[in-house]
Amino acid sequence: MSFISDEDAASGRPERRTTVTDPRALRALAHPLRIALLDHLMSFGPRTASECAAVVGSTPSNCSYHLRALARVGLVEAAEAEDGRERPWRSASTGLSLGRTEDPEYSFGTDTVERALADRQVDDEGALVHRAIAQRDEQPVEWRDASMLSGYALRVTPAELRELGEKLDALIRPYIALTRADPPEGSDVVALHLNAFRHPDAIAAAQAIAEPVAQPDGEDRS
Repeated sequence: MSFISDEDAASGRPERRTTVTDPRALRALAHPLRIALLDHLMSFGPRTASECAAVVGSTPSNCSYHLRALARVGLVEAAEAEDGRERPWRSASTGLSLGRTEDPEYSFGTDTVERALADRQVDDEGALVHRAIAQRDEQPVEWRDASMLSGYALRVTPAELRELGEKLDALIRPYIALTRADPPEGSDVVALHLNAFRHPDAIAAAQAIAEPVAQPDGEDRS
């Protein structure tokens, strides 16, 4: 059951992108179930605790507790229930990014939480890809043919990488599930993950070129 009204489904929510810098909110996100709940709400729109529990593998009472914890730090909010029964929740924002607090009292702890959240995001994305691969044969052929699993090695400057990210974001943003107006018939929620960073082996590779390893006989064969 969806608590998104026909009007909301047609027009989409107004875009609200938030950078989280409050140490309390960052620490609230350190719990893996809260990350899963927020991700589900941001992907599929308003859901009750019971509906969330069926997807994230927990109980309705436990999900309700953690949804209230997210609400206390402004990450989720109550949504209107059309049937007046169980209360649905929705994400307070349509997009989130993690920032660093400027309060030095919290800087170390915040950086630690940010690192933990980034590591968990990578793990969760990897698990999601494995689930998609495992379920591939269950998908309709048109969805199988449209799916992508690609990797690229680019050679760019930091400025070019930033520009590329901005262009990709601008290209993708009209399709965001929570904000897309008038999605066509046959559309569904798609997971798209983009990661771009200087290759972790780049420093070691540059050092190997600058300082060739000496051969056992003392000859440099580089």
